[in-house]
Amino acid sequence: MRGRGGIAASRKLQRWWRGCPSTAISDDFFVSGRDGRRMSAAPLASALNNVVAGGEFSNRSQMFHLVARYKGTNPLMKLRDYQSFRHDSSQRTLGLKLRSFGSASIKVPRSTTFSKINTEDICHFRAILGEKNAIQDEDRLSAANSDWMKKYRGSSQLLLTPGSTEEVSQILQYCDSRQIAVVPQGGNTSLVGGSVPVHDEVVINISRMNKIISFDPVNLYDSQCGFIMPLDLGAKGSCQIGGNVSTNAGGLRFLRYGSLHGNILGLEVVLANGSVIDMLSTLRKDNTGYDLKQLFIGSEGTLGIITKVSVLTPPLLASTNLVFLGCRDYLSCQKLLMEGRKALGEIISAFEFMDCASMEMVLNHLEGVRNPFSSSMYDFYVLIETTGSDESSDKLKLETFLGKSMEKGLIDDGVIAQDMSQTLSFWRLREGITEALVKAGAVYKYDLSIPIQKLYDIVEAMRTRLGHSAKVLGYGHLGDSNLHLNISTAAYDDEVLSKIEPFVYEWTAANRGSISAEHGLGVMKADKIYYSKTPEAVNLMAAVKRLLDPKGILNPYKVLPSSLVLPN
Repeated sequence: MRGRGGIAASRKLQRWWRGCPSTAISDDFFVSGRDGRRMSAAPLASALNNVVAGGEFSNRSQMFHLVARYKGTNPLMKLRDYQSFRHDSSQRTLGLKLRSFGSASIKVPRSTTFSKINTEDICHFRAILGEKNAIQDEDRLSAANSDWMKKYRGSSQLLLTPGSTEEVSQILQYCDSRQIAVVPQGGNTSLVGGSVPVHDEVVINISRMNKIISFDPVNLYDSQCGFIMPLDLGAKGSCQIGGNVSTNAGGLRFLRYGSLHGNILGLEVVLANGSVIDMLSTLRKDNTGYDLKQLFIGSEGTLGIITKVSVLTPPLLASTNLVFLGCRDYLSCQKLLMEGRKALGEIISAFEFMDCASMEMVLNHLEGVRNPFSSSMYDFYVLIETTGSDESSDKLKLETFLGKSMEKGLIDDGVIAQDMSQTLSFWRLREGITEALVKAGAVYKYDLSIPIQKLYDIVEAMRTRLGHSAKVLGYGHLGDSNLHLNISTAAYDDEVLSKIEPFVYEWTAANRGSISAEHGLGVMKADKIYYSKTPEAVNLMAAVKRLLDPKGILNPYKVLPSSLVLPN
């Protein structure tokens, strides 16, 4: 033991995230191999703990109107979606209409260019898919129309469940000819309304496309000690790889493995008109022409439906350690990250932080969790995970780093997980925050990328703005400069919301951050994209959307302002 609370000596941990389950069923599979594998767009392994919480939310929405005046070349002008624009020689007046929400889906008018489905349409889809895969059952439709938080709800009258690329192609070819809007859906775990209908769009759920097609024959496909997916996220028991790719999902180990832009080797995509684009390469290097697959990674189903994926899967390493630390201030967390990068180097795989308010929320609202430091509470907490191939070397690196950090005063207390149970309990404290917030009442959620030096400033600024009317929590992926800002209240309140938005977006833009680090834009932030992208960039995106989907049938009302991409 050493330091104030001591850091217990560690022993070898069993790897709690084991590689590939051996059965290829709808909820249980990975892809293996160093050089990439082909597989259908299907669920991530349900062997992982699914940290997902339900919860009912009240319906509430509000419109804000802001008139901003400026002289000269105010850079903030470029960050907003202007609904009206007037010029004079010395001054411009901008009418900025921001649509905000408490918990209900944003009310976007239905485009009159889209057709409504009729009996003939349904008969056509049943001829393609069979009776049981063109679904109008009320219970199945209710689940497909609502997201897992019960925040967004559509009114689709038809759920289609294709089982092959050819069936997806036939569906889209017909929908494009009839101008029927569709929404691609997988595990339906979006936090921004990206995976549910806004109105009556036909839902195309691809969860039946769940087969592993091939692996690299050089490597052994082993369910116990093989390979892992290059991402880990809270919805891992429910989400699907097609949805992960289409939203460019991040997660806990982004620090080690990077984004899916770097881990996806190839895709097969069906365009709005039914054309199948085969980009399903497993090559690490291919410099022939434009890398078109990157267009579809993170496009949230607005440019095409992903039907097959080739993924680069790293090997499962033998040595894993997890340490839970208490720190006195955010500056210590920053310095700890910088020192950790230097001292731990290639073995660091996760660096998460949470503030005292987040810890209190978990301890007060989740059963079976406990404070690793008994009754002591600290202002900040950090979880550091290391993963490597040499147990003794990894252990020495970690303990040396922790000892020096305590001597420098960066750590007040710490515990290294001693067994699988303690490892899971530490991760439960971090991953259980979302569930605890839902149990506590109403929650306003924001997923932000902010330069690390200023990342926590917005949490403190929000606490000053809201006072005692709400609890403000800050936690997230410190190694990626990704903050999850959450505001908890007993019930949704228009006055509280008016203090949060548009301030949260304006503050983020002014500090050169992003209003969506990993959750995407969906319908929640489609009209707010200008806070993070220039008008020129948004117009170019809209041009790509119109080129690939000229009738706008793919996941309408999402990602980009509807006025830019929908006909008329």
